[in-house]
Amino acid sequence: MARLPRRRAVTDMSQQCLIGVDFGTASARGVLIDAETGVQVDSAVHRYRHGVLSQALPNGRRLPPGYALQVPADYLEAAEHILTRLGQGRQVVSIGIDFTASSPMPAFADGRALQAALPDEPHAYVKLWKHTAAQSYADDVNRLGGRFLDNFGGRVSGEAMLPKAIELARQSPATWSRCERFIEAGDWLVWQLTGSECRSMDFACFKAQYTPDEGYPSHLLPGLSERLGPPTAVGTAAGELSERWRSSTGIRGWPIVAVASIDSHAVLPAVGAVRGGALVGALGTSAGFIAVDPTAHALPSGLESAAMGAALPGLWSCEAGQAAFGDMLTWFAQTFPLAPDMQSNFASYDAAASAVRPGQSGLVALDWFGGNRIPWRDSGLGGVLAGLRIGASAGEIYRSLVESLCFGARLIVELIENGGVPVHEMILTSGLSRNALLVQTMTDVLGRNVSIPKIENPTAVGAAIHGAVAAGLVPDYIAGSFRYGAGSKRVLEPNQAHRAIYDEIYGAYRELVFDDSVRSVMRRLHGVSARWQG
Repeated sequence: MARLPRRRAVTDMSQQCLIGVDFGTASARGVLIDAETGVQVDSAVHRYRHGVLSQALPNGRRLPPGYALQVPADYLEAAEHILTRLGQGRQVVSIGIDFTASSPMPAFADGRALQAALPDEPHAYVKLWKHTAAQSYADDVNRLGGRFLDNFGGRVSGEAMLPKAIELARQSPATWSRCERFIEAGDWLVWQLTGSECRSMDFACFKAQYTPDEGYPSHLLPGLSERLGPPTAVGTAAGELSERWRSSTGIRGWPIVAVASIDSHAVLPAVGAVRGGALVGALGTSAGFIAVDPTAHALPSGLESAAMGAALPGLWSCEAGQAAFGDMLTWFAQTFPLAPDMQSNFASYDAAASAVRPGQSGLVALDWFGGNRIPWRDSGLGGVLAGLRIGASAGEIYRSLVESLCFGARLIVELIENGGVPVHEMILTSGLSRNALLVQTMTDVLGRNVSIPKIENPTAVGAAIHGAVAAGLVPDYIAGSFRYGAGSKRVLEPNQAHRAIYDEIYGAYRELVFDDSVRSVMRRLHGVSARWQG
């Protein structure tokens, strides 16, 4: 195994380096890696200037319920800050980019963001993955149906690209008429860095229902086909970093910029999931789970999507996710604080929840606080807290929310295995994989060993490996994973005393998940709320 990358001081500015940048929901994180040794030399983080726009545009214009927008220029600012901070004066061989998805945006044919020309128009902005206002248009797509939904279980959610394109065209025809390209923000950023439009097969297959045989389902919206573009496989070069960006960042050399990838997929080579039998859970603001196998399978019932060779060449992969993961815990801790600052707040809640024994509270929650991905793919659904009584403590409620996230992950694992996809190793990574309460609870709920790779900034490292493959520094992702990925891992074992208790509570969770009346009530309440807020 490759040795675990460690930070070190750099004295030779002529050494060849890689940069990987992970564009998340609230910020971007970049890493600088020694191309020869695989050592992480440095890292940098930059928060988006405008954050997530869910209440109002920067000019104060109020937004309808369910909106989650971002400003394209914020990504450019983050990219320039990180590339300058990490690459100035250095010989950079390659740059890899990953992006949270689906987060599409309208643009002009020359690559300019439409939002810059129409700052007062909400539909000109990036529609972030958690923009749930497009769900009704997803429902229309699902009622229409078609072969393009075969790899999506017959259904898409409002998070996907196509419902957001339809929403834009229906609600703002004038904006749609000015839109010459409709493109994932990750692909747009690569376009800005290189000067060449190059779309990712990963985004296209998993977020826009593209298949190599059928292309995009462009029949859903007149004019859609000319606003999209043919995708390119990950691990290939989108182009060189442009002279303008080399000048503004001070980067030396002519670094190759790789085709972009989805953030939860980019982490695969960084944690060693480059062969069959691995199921990786990227635990962050939301959670993304992706299983890989060299053999193609039918999409397991209840999962979101599957594709061959889109996330990694030569590997079939299927995807599932939880729309609110860290988001849900952050909301609760902010709304019912135990301490004045968030770090102390989370520490207090973790301590209070750790003092509660499994099953002690009599509570069970549904983890749909940001809508549901698995198994219903319906962003109009909401969370549930069942068994609540007078006297319940904040720690007990918080623990039930943590447990609900773990129950949701267990359901995903069950659906994958029931679909005939082998899971030989369960790998947890990204920010919340460092939370001791969460990962041990996950291990106990799953009733199986869980691996946690020892690596800093795994998603950004995965993006850097994409760049290394695209630039030919390594011949493939297996070699890239060995040289630049995690060199070791710790393995957690389940507490057998907790397993039987969690089996029982999980049974109650499943009853809520598959109870038609629960979902019917949620949809009715969601409709009432939408009318009131509208």
